[in-house]
Amino acid sequence: MRQSDVRDSRRAAGGPDGGRGRIPEQRKGDGDGPSHGHRRAGKAPRRRRHRILRWFAIILAVLIVGTAGAGYLYYRHLNSNIKTDKLNIGEHHAAKPTPNAAGQTPLNILLIGSDARDSKENQKLGGAKETFGGTPLADVQMLVHLSADRSNMSVVSMPRDTLLTLPKCTDPKTGTEYPATLGRRMTNESLGRGGPGCTVATWEQLTGIHIDHFMMVDFAGVVSMADAIGGVPVCVDANIYSKDSSGHGSGLKLAKGTHPVKGKQALQWLRTRYGFEDGSDIARTKAQHMYMNSMVRQLRENATITNPGKLRSLAEEATKALHVDEGLDTVKKLYDLSNELKKPAPDRITMTTMPFVYVGARVAPKPGDADKLFRLVRDDIALDGKDKKKSPPKESDDPAAPDAEIAVQVENGTRTAQQPAQQGRANQVAGILTGAGFTKATADQQQLLSEEKTVIRFPSVDLEGDAQRVAKSLGIPLSSVKQSTDVSGVTLVVGADWRLGNTYPKTAADDDKTPDTALALNGSDKKACMKVNRNFTW
Repeated sequence: MRQSDVRDSRRAAGGPDGGRGRIPEQRKGDGDGPSHGHRRAGKAPRRRRHRILRWFAIILAVLIVGTAGAGYLYYRHLNSNIKTDKLNIGEHHAAKPTPNAAGQTPLNILLIGSDARDSKENQKLGGAKETFGGTPLADVQMLVHLSADRSNMSVVSMPRDTLLTLPKCTDPKTGTEYPATLGRRMTNESLGRGGPGCTVATWEQLTGIHIDHFMMVDFAGVVSMADAIGGVPVCVDANIYSKDSSGHGSGLKLAKGTHPVKGKQALQWLRTRYGFEDGSDIARTKAQHMYMNSMVRQLRENATITNPGKLRSLAEEATKALHVDEGLDTVKKLYDLSNELKKPAPDRITMTTMPFVYVGARVAPKPGDADKLFRLVRDDIALDGKDKKKSPPKESDDPAAPDAEIAVQVENGTRTAQQPAQQGRANQVAGILTGAGFTKATADQQQLLSEEKTVIRFPSVDLEGDAQRVAKSLGIPLSSVKQSTDVSGVTLVVGADWRLGNTYPKTAADDDKTPDTALALNGSDKKACMKVNRNFTW
């Protein structure tokens, strides 16, 4: 379906969310060639080409600005190049993470790639003229999680056609309200519901992860930035030519082995679908992850950007390409962010894809595995499994008050991406507490949250003992008792791990292991090589 057809169908349905409850039809093409449904091959409109570059442009833009920033911060006009928008324009915001023992907190950045073709530069790079000024889609979405101690980084990619219930969003510029969808819609539609702040709201609603910043970019100037780092080594296990008999494909042509790609070849690698593995978007995501890891290694090991004139030009291009939240509105702030992102070594960077299941021609978060991946990120647990083993939480030195004097607010957090909240669960658990002697336990009837694991939060150290006493009475591990300024008293959020029953379930031994379905790739893996489909060899 063409973009104009999508807009017409929405108008026909009435309102900005026309067609609610309906699974939208797949738009033809995915940037590399024809597509029937989610993974198969129709003719790809030019507007889809290169869109998978956006994630690369964002990361590289930050690194370039960071590299050039120290020498060019005095160029104040660079700040005026940067476009800004509100961070979260949804109704609900995920709770901020609790600082670690050293007072440090994680940093979460949502990278968004827009398919907008609203400039002559983007049109020249493959945009179809009939889509000029159309409603943009967030066709690339990647969450970058930098650990609290800055020792490791985790990246989670979400397929663009993931079906989710989109939250209510309000456009900060026009005041237009987009109601929450009654049925599931493709997640890339969130960008057209008031801007990138709605994409942030969608992620926070799904994952429960607090997002600190977003960075959105189009791809004007990406080629020059790719050239500046001197090429990125990529590997194929056989000769590849990404063209079929009908002319579909990126045109990538490489001999078996490892080769540095830049310029046009870099674009071809990042958008190649035909020729890699089964020709799916998932295979293309693997290639993008390999490229990103290799690029980071190149920037760390071979600092090729030394020409002052080129640095200035790249800083100019990078700031023009960026659209960020209001917390990243200056080159200085981008420079500071780049310094944080450089801290993890490549062997502590893990690239993953959100575990998914097929829903017809679309996908949805895989029950269990997707929630687990989000929980690991939310709890700041390294996806590479190299976190130091943590000592069991110590019991509070502050003695707990008598059970009957401990006020406990119980909230229902059993909602997940796949299941609605378990009705009445807060009342049920409050009743369990009351029966155990916590007569001041009450249920919050208003809050319907999303927590994969049951958690008990307390606002200050003088209530830690009380919170731990509640945990012990229910058999909840002390590791699930966390201090948080988002609550005013001892608050028990019943998670999706305890939807039924009077007894809290035991935790599995491998609870902190990254699911195999996340397709994890380590940043130091220099042997990673894309498998070539035998129908695309030469």
